[in-house]
Amino acid sequence: MKWFTIEKLNNNTYAISEYNHWEEVHSYLLLGEKSALLIDTGLGIGNIKKEVEKLTDMHIKVISTHIHWDHIGGHKEFKYIYAHEDEVSWLKEGIPIPLEVVKKNVVKDVKEFPKGFDIDKYSIYTGDPFKIVKDGDIIDIGNRKIEIIHTPGHSPGHICLYDRKYDYLFTGDLIYSGTLYAFYPSTDPLEFKNSVGKLLKYKNIKKCLPSHHDLDIPVKMIRKVYNGFLKIEDICGLKQGAGVFDFDGFSIYI
Repeated sequence: MKWFTIEKLNNNTYAISEYNHWEEVHSYLLLGEKSALLIDTGLGIGNIKKEVEKLTDMHIKVISTHIHWDHIGGHKEFKYIYAHEDEVSWLKEGIPIPLEVVKKNVVKDVKEFPKGFDIDKYSIYTGDPFKIVKDGDIIDIGNRKIEIIHTPGHSPGHICLYDRKYDYLFTGDLIYSGTLYAFYPSTDPLEFKNSVGKLLKYKNIKKCLPSHHDLDIPVKMIRKVYNGFLKIEDICGLKQGAGVFDFDGFSIYI
């Protein structure tokens, strides 16, 4: 079966999506003049490297919006892996979620897996990063500079990436249409709100490209999510355990 869906966003940018899974995960391949950058590597159900090799033969750098299982599933296929400084320990030592819990989420509601996939052999990537990044760093892939924006809240080292060439914002799990999660022990609702507010400073964004569900979300979603957090803050002070709050096009679970 065909596991990945490839969508061309422009001549140098591709979305690599896994629509057959309930999380509807998106990874993104950005082509520069000297190298390519792969943002996230998905679930690890299909071989994302084979898809990337269909699109480019350039040197591949990999960066994660954050070190969660559904964003590092294909890391084992690559060598040059970048990680934010606040989640290097998760990359090296493992994420704070039991493997059996992850496996249940991997197989949940999936009707058909690609040939060769075996959940009994599924593992969560661990390894040393090739390079550690921090807020404000630039990854230059050749006439295309990608800015690292540290946006904690969903996880301590969560980042968004701003493509200065095309004014694309890759929002990871900070902004998307669906339920935004800030109730786990490793999340922080107040930091989440502040991180969304940080994105409002970027005035020239032409596309918001998330890690889940609808591929192309309106830029105004950033303001809507920020206002949603402000409303929850007025109600309960953004204290975890308050529950799920529904808004137009998204929900916030704290």
